[in-house]
Amino acid sequence: MASLLKAVAAVSGAVGLFSRLQTSAPKVKALSTSQSSHQVAGPVWNLGRLNHVAIAVPDLEKAKAFYENVLGAQVSEVVPVPEHGVSVVFVNLGNTKMELLHPLGNDSPIAGFLQRNKAGGMHHVCIEVDDINASVMDLKEKKIRILSEDPKIGAHGKPVIFLHPKDCGGVLVELEQA
Repeated sequence: MASLLKAVAAVSGAVGLFSRLQTSAPKVKALSTSQSSHQVAGPVWNLGRLNHVAIAVPDLEKAKAFYENVLGAQVSEVVPVPEHGVSVVFVNLGNTKMELLHPLGNDSPIAGFLQRNKAGGMHHVCIEVDDINASVMDLKEKKIRILSEDPKIGAHGKPVIFLHPKDCGGVLVELEQA
């Protein structure tokens, strides 16, 4: 009988605790997609796949050797891209690429990045679009800042634009014509 009373007391104590937890638990609001300040892309252009993640590196040959010799990745030769003030190496990852960036001259935007980030680090993400000109017009209408007036030819020989990181959640986003 004593063990039965102990069991009843334990259950009623747990029930009391459970009911106190239910009444004191904070209410959580569901995240609403309608709260976003940006509109969804219209039918004029479509966002495609992730093309690459760009990493700024202070020593391009050392970084290239790490991905090639230590990790066993397929890497490209160094490609100078004077229009963007960089030298690049592409690391093939199968489903996407990494782009290793190094300044080409003192006026390179990557030189400034490396002054602030001595060890290097992630610089931008590149996403493909099916119509870069339509995307530029649409994004300008949506008040997303574009970092150049017109698309430029990127390291893959295709038109690219960069979107201001302050308009993209703190991330520098490159759009590339697919």
